[in-house]
Amino acid sequence: MLAGEVENFEQLSAATRVALLIGSALLIGLALNRYRPGARRVGVVHVMERLTLHQGKLPLKNAVIQFFGGALALIAGQSGGREGPAIHLGATAASLLGQASKLPNNSLRTMVACGTAAAIASSFNTPIAGVIFALEVVMMEYAIASFIPIIVAAVTSTLITRFFFGADPAFIIDPFHLYTSFEIFYLVLGGILIGCISAAYVQLIQLFARLSLQPLWLRIALAGAITATVAIFIPEVMGVGYDTVDRIMITDLGVLFLVALLIGKTITSAAAVGLGMPVGLIGPTLFMGATVGGMLGSILINWHGIDTSIGFFVILGMCAMMGAVLQAPLAALMAVMEMTANTDFILPAMVIIVIATLVSSQVFGQRSVFITTLNTLGLQYPPSPVTLHLQRVGVTALMDTSFLPLSSTISATDVPAILNKNPNWLVIEDEDSILNAVLNPSDLDAFFKGHELAENETIRLMQIPGQRMDAVAIGSEATVMQLHDVFEKTQAEACCVTQTTNNIAIVVGVITKNHIENYRNTTS
Repeated sequence: MLAGEVENFEQLSAATRVALLIGSALLIGLALNRYRPGARRVGVVHVMERLTLHQGKLPLKNAVIQFFGGALALIAGQSGGREGPAIHLGATAASLLGQASKLPNNSLRTMVACGTAAAIASSFNTPIAGVIFALEVVMMEYAIASFIPIIVAAVTSTLITRFFFGADPAFIIDPFHLYTSFEIFYLVLGGILIGCISAAYVQLIQLFARLSLQPLWLRIALAGAITATVAIFIPEVMGVGYDTVDRIMITDLGVLFLVALLIGKTITSAAAVGLGMPVGLIGPTLFMGATVGGMLGSILINWHGIDTSIGFFVILGMCAMMGAVLQAPLAALMAVMEMTANTDFILPAMVIIVIATLVSSQVFGQRSVFITTLNTLGLQYPPSPVTLHLQRVGVTALMDTSFLPLSSTISATDVPAILNKNPNWLVIEDEDSILNAVLNPSDLDAFFKGHELAENETIRLMQIPGQRMDAVAIGSEATVMQLHDVFEKTQAEACCVTQTTNNIAIVVGVITKNHIENYRNTTS
């Protein structure tokens, strides 16, 4: 079981629970209301947004807000999970390390995935699931070049976690096999039911999110009030709820009570996430799945007299709900195997996870909860395949280093020496070293040979006949996608890649639009 997960909010009086939830919600709301909207964004959605619009550069301020806001919310019993905040903090730590190391932006994306994988791996003691989660849910791409660093991050975090907390799996379930057709039938039924619930859960989150125009403190206070109201009657909805999950696994709590837990947790966690409470939703998702799994096990035991394991169905329900809500069946399947260290779960898990995911996505047209939230913000995620392709490559991989920087005016006597160096490009700068254009040396050669020039005659490179390309500058850390966007905005045809040393930008290469088009054509 999940040792040390007893939150024990049930032992508090109803008045204490209400005061704790509403008081903490007001405190969090008023504190966060002091910051601008961009600084208040936290969680997995924030990480994915920064990957889309900011090349994986995650700010420290948001992480600090996530740490203290999330800690206060969970300590006070707000209905949410800890994994979302953990992912945000892990991704930010990795991003800041990459920025401090001056890594190129395409490498920052990999660093963010490393932080994400490390957070999930250490949260559940599941290194493989951490790797798959980072690639399937956050990055939404499987890039071979990213696998090794992400695996190293997940393994490292798991080893550290095991050193301090032990290597036992999160849940210890006795070996179990499916023996009857009833069990198979209920797996299919459970998959359909979980698919329906997951779609309703995501829609409920979006329903609460429509109140985004209201002041933040009011929204968070409303989330606290909703949780407080439900907690008067069902205190188990408070906090992450893993202590209740442990109870569901080992005790037959009854179908009606499990239905009440499911409804209460669905409403309170959807309100917390949708209204802006700095908590995650993976924990509540697992809680909801556990209640459905507990119902299935209870029905089999009490209605059909089948000697089965409730814990077996609880685990399957948890991971099926995770797979359906996140639209991440492979990550959910790996989580089942690693959280139980029991291969008996693989086949039944595949059945229930796939059915739940298909019902949610195909019957209800529901995408991942994170994708749905990003779409409400007006962001396309994941980006198009072409965009992803260009985001993986840095400009230094495509730049041409055979160039020669020249002043916009040169002497005719210098031309032979310039052409003898056989540069592919001439970078033209004015007297103040401000970039003007990029010129093909063949144009200078044709002008020099076609005109009888005096020995010291001045040649103005910005005036001679030739196909000069207007040029812009971009840092060497940029991706090819960033450069593509610069070309689209400026209508420039060439770009000089620069590296900054001692606050001085030095040109280190040249890229033209043709370089990008050739790269897309040869790798498509």
